[in-house]
Amino acid sequence: DKATNPLNKDLDWDGINAFCEQLNKELEGPPLATRLLAHKIQSPQEWEAIQALTVLESCMKSCGKRFHDEVGKFRFLNELIKVVSPKYLGSRTPEKVKSKILELMYSWTLGLPHEVKISEAYQMLKKQGIVKCDPKLPDDASFPPPPPRPKNIIFDDEEKSKILARLLKSSHPEDLRAANKLIKEMVQEDQKRMEKISKRVNAIEEVNNNVKLLTEMVTNYSKGETTESNEDLMKELYQRCERMRPMLFRLASDTEDNDEALAEILQANDNLTQVINLYKQLV
Repeated sequence: DKATNPLNKDLDWDGINAFCEQLNKELEGPPLATRLLAHKIQSPQEWEAIQALTVLESCMKSCGKRFHDEVGKFRFLNELIKVVSPKYLGSRTPEKVKSKILELMYSWTLGLPHEVKISEAYQMLKKQGIVKCDPKLPDDASFPPPPPRPKNIIFDDEEKSKILARLLKSSHPEDLRAANKLIKEMVQEDQKRMEKISKRVNAIEEVNNNVKLLTEMVTNYSKGETTESNEDLMKELYQRCERMRPMLFRLASDTEDNDEALAEILQANDNLTQVINLYKQLV
């Protein structure tokens, strides 16, 4: 909010750098950051959207591969495409914002050729005629060498790190084999943790999307006037919401060690319960 505040007279570089730092520190930084940025980039206020794009550009230059991978997913790229496409928000988005998005996407196709989906998304915009010709890039658009690898969370386990350091200093082959095994175990633990986080973020997003749609439909429901197909869709959404409740309970019991994530799950569960009760009451 600080880095994209529409009341900022100039770019708030302290806020922008703080956002990048926070993103690097948090295990869930990249998926959370892309969701927050997508929301701000779609702001109807030009200055807020431009600031959000500057934050995005800074993160791409200083936050490394984990963030690049998240931006390189269609889930985020589609949010950018919505802003430039006349089918979605393009017709009411200021030209300056659209130009900046196309400039960024083009610079990423050059600077991050291994992020294939970025290139695919950009080529699709060309085919649709949204990109008439490649934009001219400013001199500072190129990517700097990747930053030093941030201290990995898997090596934050002090006990294991001490053991690992001792094993790696040893010249005995069996100690080095043990070190290798320990590193593999630590990496696997980290992967499992990342999978859990990804599963949780996707599940909450799915719940929120279904809740939003069913709430809209139930609010506009009128007995005898709502079409049969809409009634069927509402019923299907209601059943889907019911099926999601046990999934949220399972997620909550898996997330006891993270208060913030638990609060998100409980909030999603409250929203789910409210819309289920509303459907039962009105429909």
